[in-house]
Amino acid sequence: MNLFSVSSLILCFSSIIFGLIVYRSDRKNKINRAWFFSSISFSLWSLGLAGVTLSSNIETALLWQYLLDIAAIFLPPLSLLLILELLHLRGMKTRYFSFIAALLLSIFSFSHLFKDGMKMLYDFYWVNPGNYYIIFPIYFVIFAVMTLGLLVQQYIKAPRGSLVRFQVRNILIASTFAYFGGVTNFFPQLFSVYPFGNYLVIFYIVFMVYGVLKYKMLNVKVVSAQIFSTALVLISLFNLLKSSELIDWLLNFLILVLMAIFSLFLIRSVIKEVNQREHIEKLAKDLTDANTRLKELDKQKSEFVSFATHQLRAPLTAMKGYSSLILEGEMGKLVPTMKEAVTRIYDSSKTLANIVDDYLNISRIELGTMVYSFTVLDLRAMVKDVIAELKPNIEKTGLKFSFMTVPSGENEHFDVKADRDKLKQVIANLIDNSLKYTPSGSIEVALTKNAELHKIIFSVKDTGVGVSPEVMPKLFAKFVRANNANKQNIYGTGLGLFVVKEIVTSHKGRVWAESKGEGKGSTFFMEIDTAI
Repeated sequence: MNLFSVSSLILCFSSIIFGLIVYRSDRKNKINRAWFFSSISFSLWSLGLAGVTLSSNIETALLWQYLLDIAAIFLPPLSLLLILELLHLRGMKTRYFSFIAALLLSIFSFSHLFKDGMKMLYDFYWVNPGNYYIIFPIYFVIFAVMTLGLLVQQYIKAPRGSLVRFQVRNILIASTFAYFGGVTNFFPQLFSVYPFGNYLVIFYIVFMVYGVLKYKMLNVKVVSAQIFSTALVLISLFNLLKSSELIDWLLNFLILVLMAIFSLFLIRSVIKEVNQREHIEKLAKDLTDANTRLKELDKQKSEFVSFATHQLRAPLTAMKGYSSLILEGEMGKLVPTMKEAVTRIYDSSKTLANIVDDYLNISRIELGTMVYSFTVLDLRAMVKDVIAELKPNIEKTGLKFSFMTVPSGENEHFDVKADRDKLKQVIANLIDNSLKYTPSGSIEVALTKNAELHKIIFSVKDTGVGVSPEVMPKLFAKFVRANNANKQNIYGTGLGLFVVKEIVTSHKGRVWAESKGEGKGSTFFMEIDTAI
């Protein structure tokens, strides 16, 4: 057996094993199928070449030459198909024409015009070219130029440093070795030169395996595990065949069995891991799609709530306005029973208007349409205005109510840069909350300025129902109320404090609450920067 035959057999077995490994990793994948057919053609070509160079008579050599020629003719279009699949290129017409050309040339290869028998050359048989054998090398060179040109074009197009660029470069190097080494097999019949380049073809396999493992051209984990397992089994098999004594044979046979079992479990575990990963990736994609859909639905919900609350505001304003006029006697004298009924209408419409305002603010916040108009204003004056507006409610509760500022001097400035209406809503909400949830005792409103930190803290301390430690961390979330809040006020929505937090956050401030527990009162704080 000569070196040329050995190299051909190495090419044959390594190509078919690698092709089977790739194909088994995913039989439905177009790239894997193209790789498999290309590997079969490559293996048959290598096998035919080994058969020709190992033949002891001209008849056997000619039979192997037929196999060699047909495999070699179909190898370029199959390699081109593989590259088109790897690079996700269409080229359907090119595929059809290349296979038609290969079919016609393979039929022509049986003619004496293509090859005129075999002859002894370099200590082994080699093809004796016919009159039109030149068509074959021209055909081969055309495919070589076309394939390598396509790879160069894709390499130039690929972004620098991208994975695609590395993949194309690797395929380009592998294909260059394959075509350059393969074309030297035409040298003996054309130039009487030994086909030395055939040894370079093995680098095609080396670079393609390298590309799979490093540049993720296929399912790397499965393929690399199968390559590793196959290598272990082959090494064990070679050791078994080399055994000359019974003890060595038994030992190597045992190692071969253990390696085969180990390889089986290794491949199965890797396949299972890959399947689980793919399943998780699919679930993650489905979850992402569902999340996107939920965001769309949430936006539609917010838009609907905004539209609905806008439509409700007008009739509620009219109900509230007319009932107020009736109570004030603007539409005639009321008898006590009528006054009580109209008072209930007025209170209910006022409560419902507040709820509608809360929902409207929520929808504006969620849609990002809340508009702020910042101006410099006196926070102490604003607090006094809010207290004056709430005075009827304060007097109705009978609570001890106080307001103080620190420092307390009238010349002290409590200026902040804020949206007047929005900040007023925050202050009114915090004070009104204390009024609603304080059945008895006192409410202390304070305004404290820290000149060094340029901060102003507004606080409302009450002796009301308090907040439990479990509720405190989520008190400012949507639809959250203290466990004992319903006993004191059944009309709360759990939205007021959420709106307060969003408004204060938009003012680059912060809001929080403190309480020793249920029934022990609570204190709400709002911190905001002073206007400098």
